[in-house]
Order: sequence, then structure tokens, then C-alpha cells
Amino acid sequence: MSQIGKPPCEEGVIFHGPAAKPCSAPSRHWTLVAAILGSSLAFIDGTVVNVALPTIQRELGATTSDVQWVMESYALFLASLLLVGGALGDRFGRKRIFMIGTGLFMLASIGCSLSSSVKILIAARAIQGIGAALLVPGSLALISATFPQSERGAAIGTWSAFSGITAAFGPVLGGFLVEHYSWTWAFLINAPVGVLLLAICALKVPESKGSTDAGPVDVLGASLVTIGLAGLVFAFIEAPARGWKAVPIWGAAVIGIFTLLLFVRVEARAVSPMMPLRLFRERNFSGANILTLLLYAALGGSLFFLPLNLIQVQGYGATAAGAALLPFIAIMFLLSRWTGSLVDRFGSKLPLVLGPVIAAVGFVMFALPSSESTYWTSFFPAICILGLGMSVTVAPLTTTIMNSVGSELTGTASGINNAVSRAAALLAIAVFGIVLVLAFNATLDNELRHLHAPASLVSAVVGQREKLAGIVIPGGYPDATVAAMKHAVSVSFVAGFRWVMLVSSALALLSAISAWIFIEGQSAHEVFDSAKSR
Repeated sequence: MSQIGKPPCEEGVIFHGPAAKPCSAPSRHWTLVAAILGSSLAFIDGTVVNVALPTIQRELGATTSDVQWVMESYALFLASLLLVGGALGDRFGRKRIFMIGTGLFMLASIGCSLSSSVKILIAARAIQGIGAALLVPGSLALISATFPQSERGAAIGTWSAFSGITAAFGPVLGGFLVEHYSWTWAFLINAPVGVLLLAICALKVPESKGSTDAGPVDVLGASLVTIGLAGLVFAFIEAPARGWKAVPIWGAAVIGIFTLLLFVRVEARAVSPMMPLRLFRERNFSGANILTLLLYAALGGSLFFLPLNLIQVQGYGATAAGAALLPFIAIMFLLSRWTGSLVDRFGSKLPLVLGPVIAAVGFVMFALPSSESTYWTSFFPAICILGLGMSVTVAPLTTTIMNSVGSELTGTASGINNAVSRAAALLAIAVFGIVLVLAFNATLDNELRHLHAPASLVSAVVGQREKLAGIVIPGGYPDATVAAMKHAVSVSFVAGFRWVMLVSSALALLSAISAWIFIEGQSAHEVFDSAKSR
């Protein structure tokens, strides 16, 4: 659920993509079907796996850091290689790279379902992420390379509608499969879809390439950003267990920071960089990406832990947890047309300030429920407010990005913003894990001091503290003692979850401040006068 809602600017990638090649109407229709299936594959995987994580943790005996790696290994390669995946399609053929990505994603999904240990699962997820990095930009580029400019609006509308359906029912379907069958089906479901997609591509989708004078693929830049992000993610995820003084931890952090700085230097000098730094000289482009980094860190990082709370603490089934965020998706879908008109009426600045502020209120509301809260009185209002805040933000954010650069660079700018949103969630999941673990451990120690439970039971629980709310309480003790220990674990997790949500709220407020400072637009007085005139 860390990926609920489409990342910003995906429509921009399609609308301002490469010039279309002449092809028949049936070919265009089949290409749209392939693009929808491809996007759905990656999107369902990102949402379904979140719902399956508590079951995976229990059945594979995984720690919370292991569970983080199940998500992060996938997200790392997707975020790092997303831009270079698009460049490979332009150079070697968009359909070819799209099919390679689909095949790799499908085979890795089968590998995930066959994993007998969490380490094998993490490795398979990394391969899946590489496949997704080839598949996701390819699905967007295929539409723009096949549909002429005059028909892209309708194609984008169809693609967005089916993406909304995927967003709504993907987590619910995944939760049902996990709850009634096995977590392995959360991955196996990709196999038949992948086979169908490959068949459609091979038989119906035309091939297309970019211009022949395009520069070389930025392999060095992609390698550096992958190593840099991997170093930071490793340090943040493993630090709670190993300590910051451990050589692998501070060594990984140093390597990560140094490599990312080297990445910036290389991109500034590269002939054909995956991330042209000159775009950041534009004030609106820089401001929009700062907002994206902060707000999508808050969204992706915090909502990674929501299914763990709902399932392991609140006692929801996987299906109910998958359905919990349906109001969020419904609000974004219903308000999409209205929020798209906000820029025309008020400019970009006002909605990009108000939207994150509303989202910050939603995050604070997530911090209020206890370990025994009901959905409708606690989580539902928070989800609705968060959905409203993100709805107000996403369309103006996409418009700001696309309007901040020349038309020849709009596709590149949209792709960069898309990648920034994914990298933000990647880093936030790792960092927020530290916040949750620190609060969990402090609260659990305090609860155990007042519990007066048998020393053997306390030792068994403390020995599993790396599992957080996934701690298994051993049997053989009085029911009242076991219940009290379960309550202590739940209260401790909720304490950490509250801190995560408060940090998310602070990040959302910082994103609003960044929009106020950097985004150029009407002043408050001009906005008021404009509203009065209407």
C-alpha cells in the first residue's frame, strides 16, 4: 500500500512522449491493452505484496528488517533504473525492452512464489524490480509511440480509468488470495497475466524506436544511483539491529553518500545523462520535485506500516486490510476532474500549498487510533482527509512539472518526477523503520517493567523484538498473562506507528512550505480577487 495511487506525472510521460509512428487502428487498440496490462502488473504487485507481508513474516519467521527488504529490494531497482529503462526502449526498441521486462518480471514472480526463505524471496524481488524498471516506462512509451497527439487524450483517459480499477481491486484481490489460499498466490497471479501480455505484444503490438542520433545509454549514472541508494537503504534498515557503530552500517552510509555525490558530478558532465541537471535551474521544476520528494516520502513511508497495524494489531484479515484504503482511491478518482481545474482557476501555488497541509492533517489523524480502535471512527476519517489532500495536490503537481520546461523536454521532466516519487518512498520506508523501532523498543521496555510477567516469557518476547508486532507469544502461560503480553506488544507498535505518522505530517508540512517558497504563482491577494471575480 506504499504505492497507492499512481505516481505523479505518469500521464505526462504518455502525453508528451515520442512522436507516433503510423499504424492501424487495431494495432493502436492492442497496444493500449498491452500498456494497461503492463502497468497493472507492476502496480498490483506493489500493493498486493504489502497486504501479504504479515503472513510472509509469520510463515518465513522474518524480522521487520527482512520484511522491509522484501519491499525495498524491488523498489530500489525500480526507482534507480526507471529512467534508463526508458532510454533502453528508445535505443533498442520499445516493444522489445517492454517484452524483456515483462518476461523477467514474470519469471521473478514465479521465483518469489517458490521461495523457501526470506533471503531467496528478497533476491527474487530484486530481479522483479529490474523487470519492472524495463516494463513500466515501456508501457507508457508504447502509448505515446502508437497514438497520434490528437488521440492521446482518449487513450490516457482509458489507461487512467483501468489504472483506477486496478488501484481499487488489486489490494482486495491480493488480500483475498492471501487470506483464503496462500501468500504465494500474491506473486503467482502475475504469471498468467504475463503470458497473455507477451502473446499480445508478439502478435499485435508494433515496434518503435527513438531517434538514431540519441546519445549513449547512461549506464554509469544508473549504476551510481543504484549503489548510492542501496548503501543508504542498507544503513537505515540494518542500523536498528546492528548499531550505527558497526563497520558495515557506517561504511554503507559513507559509500551511499559518496556515490550519490559522484552521480551528481557524472550527470553534470555526461553527454546523454539519465537526469539532465540543467532542468533543475528552473525554479518551478526544482520546487515541484522538492515537494514530491517530501510528500511522497511521507505517503509511501507511512503507509508501508499501515497493513502491519491493521492486521497484526487491529486484527483485520488480509482482505479487509486490502480494502481499507478504497476510500482514498475513490476520492482521488471522483475529484480528479475538479482538482485538474484548480490550476486554471487559481494557478499552481495555492493548491500545492493547501493540498499538502490537508494531507498533514490526515497523517495526524492516523496518529490518534489506539490498539483497539474501530475502522469507521478512527482510520476511515484519516484516510478520507489524506485522500482529499493528495487529490488537491497531484493534478496541479503534474501540470506544474509539464509547464516548467519546454515541450521537447516535458517527457524527460515527467519521468524524473516519477522517479523522484518512487525514490522518496524507497528511502522513507528505511528511515521510518528506525523511528518505529526506537519508539517500539522504548515503549515495550516500559510495559514489561510494569507487567511482572514470568522471566522466561519476558525473555522469549525480548528475543523476538526485531519482529515488532509480529512477535509470537509462546504458550504454556495463563491466558491472562498471555493477553497482557499481547496487549503490551500492540501498545508498543502503536506508539511507534504514531511517531511515524507525526513525522509524515511534518514532511507534508515541509512540502507545503517548499511550494510556498519555490513555486511561482499568484499571491494570496490575487487569488482572492480572482475568486471574487468568478
